[in-house]
Amino acid sequence: MRPVTVVGHRGDPYRVRENTLPSIASAIEQGADTVEIDVRLTEDGVPVLLHDDTLKRLWGHDRPLAELPHARVTELTGGGVPTLREALITAGDHRLMLDLPGGNEDSVRAIVRTVRECGAGERVLYCAGAVAMLQVRAADPSAEIALTWTSLAPPRPVLLDAVRPKWLNYRFGLVSRALTERIHRDGLLVSAWTADTRRTMRKLIGNGVDSITTNRVDALASVLRRTQP
Repeated sequence: MRPVTVVGHRGDPYRVRENTLPSIASAIEQGADTVEIDVRLTEDGVPVLLHDDTLKRLWGHDRPLAELPHARVTELTGGGVPTLREALITAGDHRLMLDLPGGNEDSVRAIVRTVRECGAGERVLYCAGAVAMLQVRAADPSAEIALTWTSLAPPRPVLLDAVRPKWLNYRFGLVSRALTERIHRDGLLVSAWTADTRRTMRKLIGNGVDSITTNRVDALASVLRRTQP
């Protein structure tokens, strides 16, 4: 049986508010090998952790992040929205998967630059769709990439040649044994998101995935202890 990487989705969101430093720390404590976080830019170009394009759902302020300078974000959230730099420090030697929702050329460059300045290239991988991952590849030829793919039709060879992903990242419902075997034959790894039931976790493990992203790190770690030697 292939070893499976445990990825905490936005940290440990069932215990601690997602995309925060305590959530990252909690995911690691619960057994995550890697923590997935979402990174966007503030108005003044600071990479911070936030999945949505506004502060409304998590922080109660219906304000677009892209229209707020970092100091104002800190004020509105009581310092709850961390910078990418702070997240890299909090994760320590653990890996971070940086998801880039709404990534564009400017944001990708700023995010990649921050990772480089922190000397964290070896413990970071990037995930998102083709457009953002092409921009990551242009900004960092050595970046580790998980190309998020939402179709059973395989990515075209010309796209794979341009992005050069290490992983293909699928919604869990698309993953089958035949899919993982095909991708492995092509020399790539398979990651699946976001699996939160033990039944789904066991099915993905049986289908040969290399990584599972979950909101329930403790549950996945427990399942793996029972299924892997």
